[in-house]
Amino acid sequence: MSGLPLLFKKEGLIERHQVEGIDPSDRYFNRAVLVSRVAAGYTGKVTYEAYAVEGSAHSTTGAAVKAVVEKLMGVGFTRLRTRLNFKGNRYLAEKETWTDYPDLPA
Repeated sequence: MSGLPLLFKKEGLIERHQVEGIDPSDRYFNRAVLVSRVAAGYTGKVTYEAYAVEGSAHSTTGAAVKAVVEKLMGVGFTRLRTRLNFKGNRYLAEKETWTDYPDLPA
């Protein structure tokens, strides 16, 4: 990451969120959701084993993370929660609260 303040950074990685929960094989997992600024807003991306998920562009970083979570839920991930770990190079995890996402109806 460059030393530019996030406000002035045009495109590229700006935040890292942690996502954790249960995968479709009923195993606990924990991965980073990389949130990038793009021309149309913000997108999130996560890779779990060989499976990569990228959300569409949204107007906020929270909506970008939620789009990734919803795609994971759509293929069987459950008990998902996220929190902001890094904003730029600044580590925030212990200061941030978790956001829980209710499972999809059965």
